[in-house]
Amino acid sequence: MDLQLNNKTAFISGSTAGIGFSIAKALADEGANVIVNGRSEASVKQAIKSLKSTAKGNVDGFAGDLSIAAEAEKLTKQFPEVDILINNLGIFEPVPFEEIADEDWQRFFDVNVLSGVRLTRAYLPAMKQQNWGRVIFISSESGVQIPAEMIHYGMTKAAQIAIARGLAEQVAGTNITVNSVLPGPTSSRGVETFVNELAAKEGQSIEAFEKDFFENVRPTSLIKRFATTEEVASMVCYLSSPLASATTGAAVRVDGGVIKSAF
Repeated sequence: MDLQLNNKTAFISGSTAGIGFSIAKALADEGANVIVNGRSEASVKQAIKSLKSTAKGNVDGFAGDLSIAAEAEKLTKQFPEVDILINNLGIFEPVPFEEIADEDWQRFFDVNVLSGVRLTRAYLPAMKQQNWGRVIFISSESGVQIPAEMIHYGMTKAAQIAIARGLAEQVAGTNITVNSVLPGPTSSRGVETFVNELAAKEGQSIEAFEKDFFENVRPTSLIKRFATTEEVASMVCYLSSPLASATTGAAVRVDGGVIKSAF
């Protein structure tokens, strides 16, 4: 299927590894021009090098922490317009509620929510002017089923869903779509590190840990495994394309059936 992404320019925040990198790869392989982002020059250069080996479109990059307003301003000066904005930058951290300090609530909000708000505010005017664009927030099933072990994380993911819906309402009647994508447990770099550490701590193999996780922590999962980053990227790539023109204001689930609802 031709997703008609040739000559479209996409920026993906937090895209030197994990879900973000897989999204960048999927878009580049479909012919889009992609701009990747990470906090360090080294990680951005490595991602660009890796993507160029298969990309059909151009690959560029921006090194900077986009949870900081000044860095976001540098980005938009260097790349003033994009057709597709993927707000993927995010952090997670299991912490008991009583131990989440004020500064941690603020840090999670700045990284997971405000970074995407700033970028969308910067790039939306040009999308409106050309009457075409795609804005996607990478949220999580945790924004619907708030995890007891990461309430601050769940809060930010719920906020992304709300922002995406509100923005979709704001651009109603245009050729701009705004959606959120809700991955379930996914074998991203951060999750793999977390799983490896917990498995080692509990003296389990990775396979045993995964089985136990889906039996006891995410028992509603229908696929009973961690999704791959490529599986998430496939959905994001489609939603970024002109073919997805009738999908907007949606919270699209790639959660392996974790959310126990038909709607």
